[in-house]
Amino acid sequence: MMQNVRPAHLVLEDGAVFAGSAVGAGGVAAGEACFTTAMAGYEEAATDPSYVAQVLAFSYPLVGNYGVDRTRLESERVQAEGIVMRRARPAWAQWLASQGVVALEDVDTRALVRRIRDGGVLRCALGEAPVEELYARALAEPPIDGRPLDRVVGARQPYRLGAGHRITVVDLGTKRSIPRRLAECGLEVVVVPGSWDAEAVLETDPRAVLVSNGPGDPAVLDGPIETVRELLGQVPLFGICLGHQLLGLALGLETFKLPFGHRGANHPVRELRSGRVLVTVQNHGFAVADSGEVEVTHVSLNDGTVEGFAGDGFATVQFHPEAAPGPLDALPFFDLIASTCRSEPIFALS
Repeated sequence: MMQNVRPAHLVLEDGAVFAGSAVGAGGVAAGEACFTTAMAGYEEAATDPSYVAQVLAFSYPLVGNYGVDRTRLESERVQAEGIVMRRARPAWAQWLASQGVVALEDVDTRALVRRIRDGGVLRCALGEAPVEELYARALAEPPIDGRPLDRVVGARQPYRLGAGHRITVVDLGTKRSIPRRLAECGLEVVVVPGSWDAEAVLETDPRAVLVSNGPGDPAVLDGPIETVRELLGQVPLFGICLGHQLLGLALGLETFKLPFGHRGANHPVRELRSGRVLVTVQNHGFAVADSGEVEVTHVSLNDGTVEGFAGDGFATVQFHPEAAPGPLDALPFFDLIASTCRSEPIFALS
C-alpha cells in the first residue's frame, strides 16, 4: 500500500523555500535552523536540551537506520523544535509523530546545510501550512541571541545517583549521559536545578561542582553567572559546553555567537598541553573569546576557537566529553573530575 504523501515546506527568514514531505506531527514549528554532521546518534541529538529553540537538520542523508531505543534518549522529550531530513526510516518517523514533533523528509538537506554554512544560522518555520504563512512565522520568531528562552529545561527537583565522593551538577539542561558517566567513575552525583544559588549548591557538601550544558545565549543568564562567580574559589569547579561559557563570563571573559555553530561527532580539537588531537562531539552556537587572561587548554582545529581553559581550581571544555554519541577521546575529562573529588579538598568553605 502506498504511503500518503503530505506536502510540506521549510521556509527561511531570507525567503528561501525548501519543499519536502511531512512525516511527523501536524502543525507548524519555528526556530533557528542549524545542522549536525553526525552520521549516527539521532535519538541523542533530538533529545539534547541544547537544541531548545532550534530546528535541527541532519546532513547525513538517511536518518533512523537502527530504530528508536529509549535508553539512548538524553532527556524526557524531543527538545528540538522541528526535525529536517533527506530520508527518514519509518520507525523513526513514526516515533517523532507520536512525540508531537513536526518533521520533514525529502528536503534537499545538502543545499540547506550549504546555505546555513555560507550565510550563517537563520530563523525558519516548517510544516504543512502555506508558504506565506510559514515565512511570516519565521520572521516572527525571536532570535536566540540576546533573549532568555521561554522553556525551562533540566531538573526541577534535586536527585542523585552513584556512590562515592560527591560531585554536584548544576543542571542547566544536562544530557542524561553526563551524570551517568560521572557515576561510572565512582562518584556520588547530586543533580540540582540550574536556578539554585551558590549557597544552596554548597549546602549539598560537594567535593567539586560541574556546571552542565544547556541551551541559549549564555550572556543573558545573569543568575547562573552570579552563582558560578560565587562558587569560584569555594570549591573545585568544572564546566561543559554552556557551563564552559558561564565560567568564562564569571571570570570576566566575553562570549560571541558563531556563524553556524559546531554540531556533530567528528570535530577535531587540539589539547595544547600534550599536543594530542581529540575527535570530539559538539553542540553549541556560542563560544568564549580568548582574552589572554586564562590558560587556554584546547582549541578547535576547524576555526581556532577556544574549546577549553583552566586555572587555579577550575577547568572547562566546550565539547561534550561524555561521547553520547561519538568517539571516546575526551573521556579523560571525567577522570580528571573524579581524581579531583578523591583528593583532599583544595578550598576551605567560608
